[in-house]
Amino acid sequence: MRKEENPPVTYWKLPDNMVERMERDRANVAWRNPWRCDDAAAFRRDPERDYPTLWRPAFVRDVEKIIHSPFFNRLSDKTQVFSLLKNDDITRRSLHVQLVSRIARDIGVALGLNADLIEAIALGHDIGHAPFGHTGEYFLNRLYHAQTGRFFDHNVQSVRVLDGVFRHNLSLQTLSGILCHNGESSLQEYRPRPLADFAELDTLLEKCYTHKVDLKKLTPSTLEGCVVRTSDMLAYLGKDRQDVQRAAKHAAVPTFKATKIGFSNAEIINNLSVDLITHSYGKDHLQLSADAFAMLKEVKQENYQLIYDNEQVNQTNRKLLGTMFERLYERLYADLLKGDVNSYIFRHHIKFIEQRRPRYRDTRTYQDEAPDQIVVDYIASMTDDYFIDLHNLLFPSASTIEYVSYFDPLPRA
Repeated sequence: MRKEENPPVTYWKLPDNMVERMERDRANVAWRNPWRCDDAAAFRRDPERDYPTLWRPAFVRDVEKIIHSPFFNRLSDKTQVFSLLKNDDITRRSLHVQLVSRIARDIGVALGLNADLIEAIALGHDIGHAPFGHTGEYFLNRLYHAQTGRFFDHNVQSVRVLDGVFRHNLSLQTLSGILCHNGESSLQEYRPRPLADFAELDTLLEKCYTHKVDLKKLTPSTLEGCVVRTSDMLAYLGKDRQDVQRAAKHAAVPTFKATKIGFSNAEIINNLSVDLITHSYGKDHLQLSADAFAMLKEVKQENYQLIYDNEQVNQTNRKLLGTMFERLYERLYADLLKGDVNSYIFRHHIKFIEQRRPRYRDTRTYQDEAPDQIVVDYIASMTDDYFIDLHNLLFPSASTIEYVSYFDPLPRA
């Protein structure tokens, strides 16, 4: 879109009376948000480990556990939306979680919430995402369910990575926020739903595996988790539109309608954040104004129509990608049942996990877990590049997806 066609930039500001109220609160040294989750409330499976210290408080420890998790680094080559473009300006999932963290921390600090807990939830919320974004998640769920009757979802897998594959001993509050972060669901109001203990979390997780639970309706146990859930949407609505423009040499740029919450990524983030802070400050829940919420839904619906469900724009060859997922799943499952230790599911995955589990005081044998779960763990952990390379290595004569080069004038299937 040409520069002169862009609508004028409009940035909302907090109302003067709201700024004055916030300044009065901060001038009172005794003031605290009564709905803030304090560090003292952090609850872990193993309370004898990971004691907080002056310079490493409870939720800071969670942040550090997540960013040092073996799978966190892989987010740098996992798709956000645009899977098959060699374009360094396109958002990867590693940047997305950082954007969610920054937006959520800004909102949370303004509301007087625990910024460390917010950061932990934000950085960990997508660590279980499959390669190729929600398209990969769809195919992996379809295969897993056909084999076992169980469901795969990246929210649940993120908790499994951080609490099941590796026993990081994260707090219940962080894990609840990760499980219930679903940024594909938009609500005008979010109210925390308390979670009693890990037994309740485990029951909820198992239900997510065995029933078609509407994960969009799950609510975090803390107000901090609700902030991350909302910020997940703020982080991608405008950024995905920006990425479309960055990918313009590969596909026609859709024409988006301007709304009162803005046209650009910066406007959308700023204006929705201002509205959320204005209507949530001093309350036990998060709330958007009716107008802002209506506009958020409008922008989101347009994104689905013009980006996510438009293969010409997002460059995802769903049919071929689905076939590649099927081939890999069947081959890795067969290798596992045969006990083929030369297979990459043993060499790159099972061995990798079993060598690292003792670092977390975990004596379990990973290879003894359900074969389908091991295959799902492996495929979900793959980066986009690794997935394609492994597929091409195992099936050298089969059809495969190719990346669009930096220098290709047109996309290739």
